[in-house]
Amino acid sequence: MRHHETVLQQEAVSALNVRPDGRYVDATFGRGGHARAILDTLGAEGSLLALDRDPEAIAAAQELMAQDPRVHAMKTPFGTLGSALSKMRLLGKVDGILFDLGVSSPQLDNPERGFSFMRDGPLDMRMDSEAKLSAAEWLADAPEKKIADVIYQLGEERYSRRIARAIVKVRTDMAITRTSQLADIVKQAHPAWEKHKHPATRTFQAIRMHINNELSELESALEVVLSSLATGGRLVVISFHSLEDRMVKKFMARCAKGDAFPRGVPVTAEQLKPALKLIGRPMRPTADEVQVNSRARSAVMRTAEKLEIEPPVAL
Repeated sequence: MRHHETVLQQEAVSALNVRPDGRYVDATFGRGGHARAILDTLGAEGSLLALDRDPEAIAAAQELMAQDPRVHAMKTPFGTLGSALSKMRLLGKVDGILFDLGVSSPQLDNPERGFSFMRDGPLDMRMDSEAKLSAAEWLADAPEKKIADVIYQLGEERYSRRIARAIVKVRTDMAITRTSQLADIVKQAHPAWEKHKHPATRTFQAIRMHINNELSELESALEVVLSSLATGGRLVVISFHSLEDRMVKKFMARCAKGDAFPRGVPVTAEQLKPALKLIGRPMRPTADEVQVNSRARSAVMRTAEKLEIEPPVAL
């Protein structure tokens, strides 16, 4: 198993503008690369809340918590950020929140987790291995149109209908329970001239995102960012998928323009002030980092800072 390389580690910590006595949230702990870098900058009075839905990741976070009193670990998807912070009485008091989206290297590298088409394993793909529905179970029952829609919308795969048709045809004769089975089905359904790039990439990505509700989790988390951060607090998001990055970009742009309140909330023109300030330009890994860690290639990091805003009042 390869060593886990944390993407944009120092850049993310720098973007958070860590204060020695600050309160920070690593919403995607993984194996703690970003968390440890934050802790290296924090003082004795600072604190770090580590969130993850993966039992293996949270076990690593609990080990760190046992070693460092500044750390608190919580097993939960980041879509429940608001309730997690409410439990900790941290709503409106957080100085920085970091999201490192997508699948982690330990998840990809373990064949038993079923995320990768590069290694044969059970077709699982659950980030929370205690969750109910695996990829194999979903593919066994999902209608052909639903499979095609997921692969097209989340994988941006132009051959989604052809792939879905092939999946349904195979499953009538045998259960699709292995990653190698699905990879072969997709490969055979793809046109020959596409095979210079592994044709299963987009399909695996799409099914994984669907099984784990990744876009809806991100949307839920972004909805509570403003109420979570203290004035001057930073939001840092590292995305690896164009749909995720688009969602983050639109959210930050909307809040930076002064349109942060939910639709239907009555506000005055005076209250329509920017809620976030964009910090710098989107950052990508250097060529050197990509050479060391090829998985960093598609990463993009965006940063914003919460401005002082007035709550809406009824008109």
